[in-house]
Amino acid sequence: MTIRIAAIGVSHWHALYDAAYLRHLIAMPDVALIGLQDSDPGLVAKRAAEVKNPPTFTDYKQMLRETRPDFVVALGRHSTMAAIANDLLDLGYPFLMEKPMSINAAECAALAEKAAKLNAFVAVPLAQRYAPFAARARELIAAKRFGPLSHMYVRINRPGPERYKSWDCAWMLDPAESGGGCLRNLGSHGLDMFLHLTGEDAQVTGAQVSARAHARAVEDYASVMLRSTSGILGTVEVGNGFPRDGTDGEWKLAGRDAILTMKDGILKLATAAGDETLPGTDVTAPYFITLRDALDHWRKGLPPPISVRDCARAVRLIDAAYACAGK
Repeated sequence: MTIRIAAIGVSHWHALYDAAYLRHLIAMPDVALIGLQDSDPGLVAKRAAEVKNPPTFTDYKQMLRETRPDFVVALGRHSTMAAIANDLLDLGYPFLMEKPMSINAAECAALAEKAAKLNAFVAVPLAQRYAPFAARARELIAAKRFGPLSHMYVRINRPGPERYKSWDCAWMLDPAESGGGCLRNLGSHGLDMFLHLTGEDAQVTGAQVSARAHARAVEDYASVMLRSTSGILGTVEVGNGFPRDGTDGEWKLAGRDAILTMKDGILKLATAAGDETLPGTDVTAPYFITLRDALDHWRKGLPPPISVRDCARAVRLIDAAYACAGK
């Protein structure tokens, strides 16, 4: 079975860069990319030229009528995501949508409620769940190797905001379109991981944001403190301050009996018996695997592996962090 896929809102940089959804789709032998849409005709043509020139459209409803895809990959500006998702739900299309799916938590929560009522397939690519750190952490938690969990720390510091301009996504620097800077964009990964690994809800207990490094209208650094229902503490730091293409990143999960860290390409487990160094990796999220898993779940008639409800839980914490920081 060939999965016929259309993509909406490909002005988002993840169409070709970082997550690179379109590049991954054309690499899958059972996928046909049958249409790309963006409101900017020049930009959608530019994106199409990078992925074997599928048909292009400026109106996504027209694209859906004419191509009748099996599945949709939806991107877009943060300010337009909720409207796109609502249309796809109303039209009955299964889809995967880039986080944060909205410009605020109220929009995302409404989408989660609507998707649940319709029993719709709506996947969200929170790809860090598929990374080696998360996989190993889940194994150790299941084996009770940590003992009582104490705290978690996440740092994801990506390159500066100029990359958005070079990737034709200058809208990310406009808070009216993006809903914020690095916290709105990157915060979902760390906040979702805290919820995912603790298996509990959480509250924001402190937050601060800064635009000092790049002096833009959106923040380039944020730090968020969390407390889970049972008292597990978390710190999530995100930024757009790395001075080249790369990431200053670290992941840590600590309990009474063990500490698992991922830093500088090394995954390490520290216990009373010593250190166990695991196969080297990095903090780049495995988006090909994430996208493939969502498609496989849909094709098998299973619920999405990561849902809009998961996204909404993280976005709620993002909004709470902005409020705590006075933004």
